[in-house]
Amino acid sequence: MNTDIENLFKDKVIGHPAGLFVLFFTEMWERFSFYGMRILLVLFLTAPILSDNPGWEWPRENALALIGTYASLLYLTPIIGGWIADKITGYRMAVVIGCVIMTLGHAAMALETTMSFYLGLALLVIGTGFFKPNITSIISTMYKGKESKKDGAYTIFYMGVNAGAFFGMMLCGYLAENFGWSYGFGLAGIFMLLGMLQFWLAGSLFGSIGAKPTKVHEVELPQNINETSPAEQEEAEADEKLNPFTMFDKALMVLSAIGGLLYLFNDPLEKIGNINMLPFEVGGLSGSNVVVLTALVLFLVLLVTRIARYIPIVRDRIIAVSIFGVFTVFFFAFFEQSLGSMTLFARDYTDRVLVGNSAMVFKVIDALLTTVPLIIITWVLILLAKKTFSRIGLSNIILAIAFIGLWILVLYRLNDKFSQEGNEVEATWFGILNSFFIITLAPLFSRWWESKYNPSAAMKYGIGLILLGLGFAFLSYGAGEIPSGAKTASVSMVFLIMAYLFHTMGELCISPVGLSYLSKLVPARMIGFMFGIWYLAIAVGQKAAGTMGGMIDKISEEYSMSTFFLIFTLVPIGAGFVAIVLNPLLKRLMHGVR
Repeated sequence: MNTDIENLFKDKVIGHPAGLFVLFFTEMWERFSFYGMRILLVLFLTAPILSDNPGWEWPRENALALIGTYASLLYLTPIIGGWIADKITGYRMAVVIGCVIMTLGHAAMALETTMSFYLGLALLVIGTGFFKPNITSIISTMYKGKESKKDGAYTIFYMGVNAGAFFGMMLCGYLAENFGWSYGFGLAGIFMLLGMLQFWLAGSLFGSIGAKPTKVHEVELPQNINETSPAEQEEAEADEKLNPFTMFDKALMVLSAIGGLLYLFNDPLEKIGNINMLPFEVGGLSGSNVVVLTALVLFLVLLVTRIARYIPIVRDRIIAVSIFGVFTVFFFAFFEQSLGSMTLFARDYTDRVLVGNSAMVFKVIDALLTTVPLIIITWVLILLAKKTFSRIGLSNIILAIAFIGLWILVLYRLNDKFSQEGNEVEATWFGILNSFFIITLAPLFSRWWESKYNPSAAMKYGIGLILLGLGFAFLSYGAGEIPSGAKTASVSMVFLIMAYLFHTMGELCISPVGLSYLSKLVPARMIGFMFGIWYLAIAVGQKAAGTMGGMIDKISEEYSMSTFFLIFTLVPIGAGFVAIVLNPLLKRLMHGVR
């Protein structure tokens, strides 16, 4: 394995092995397809049947119930996909399998029939489970013994994530809103297929890295994972040996998982298909609510009883992680409105028509936003080809074909925009703002974290949640003139842009640091279990986002659209202040880990 790592580092691009950029482009095309399709879901499902671009005209509550379940499952299947890669397929083959399954999923959705739509969603969930955990595992393996370069590698990789999301939402959204939904869904599948081919054909570059299953699941951990003294570490390791997973632990895990999955599937089935898998009531609570609350109680019992068996230092740190997990649920429940209620607000309540000078200014800014990143990424592609064409020429050719297609679409879109007198901004366009703000603001936040003013974990969570709430405050203020029950309005797009700006700043405070703190605080033997719990927290947040976003019609009819977003303002800000108040307690529980 060491020989293969050294071989990878012989051919470098921008100071990193060429293989990293193969993974960069694979991730870019996967995120292109993923976000390009996902931004269309709520618009397609709720679009009127009798319109120029007919959709299924579902009630917003039903559409968001399905999207919430879909988004939750995307964070649960990687737990299984990582295990399969470890035991059976290896990381590289798991990535290929995931890409193939997702390509089939996009193709099924492009057909726009009821059966193919649900089949497509199922395939995307399964494919993501194979892809998501294993491509990062390849990077982890590549940089063994090169830990000093790991942070830079993940930063480059993260740019691929955001570049893919940026172009996917822009181009899939453009085709779907202007030519038809099947064009948007289909384009996502085409680039997913090209991404898979360029990765598969570059396999020889990696040697045995990621090719063979490992006996033990290797989780990516930062350096200095547990900042304890040698005596404390020995005590913790001895304590772990006394705490194997018991049959009681395993039974609680199975029962809570079954209960959670029953709720995830029953919620959209009951709303959309009038099929109730849990047709009973207990004390006025529906069967669905009874099951999910029971699952939650069982899960809490599992967590409490397991934590109680550890020595005080380990126990305190896991309690700290659990508290951060609760704040993570809050964050994602509100942040993920970007693909639900905020996208609906962009389509139905935002003035997206620009004329005169404002239209021309927008066109110029839009052109720069699109072409400058694409020029930079194309330059990286050329550097990669220069280093690797003799070894993986066919992979380079497939990648070049993908980029030629991308340039054609970008230039066609820009020509179409500039040929119009005015300009109508697509509702999906606002989704790219998150990726744009991440790319531009991430270096500033990184400098902040490295300075002497670096806040503690609890302060970062508090700041992030408050920024998230302030983003919704802009929407609440902007929606102030919308009458109760109104289905359309013309609010200035400035309020939506400011909301995305503040939400992105909140994300930069929370999303990148959560897993880092988890890996530092949790003992090595429990790391896999706690990573699973962390993804579970995000999954719960995703489902909560769909459920709460689905209340947009009910609250806006009974009160107002402004009230709907005011709730989304006050709750995160309140949770943020709670995190700040808990800062001294959490510092003590962390026992010196920073």
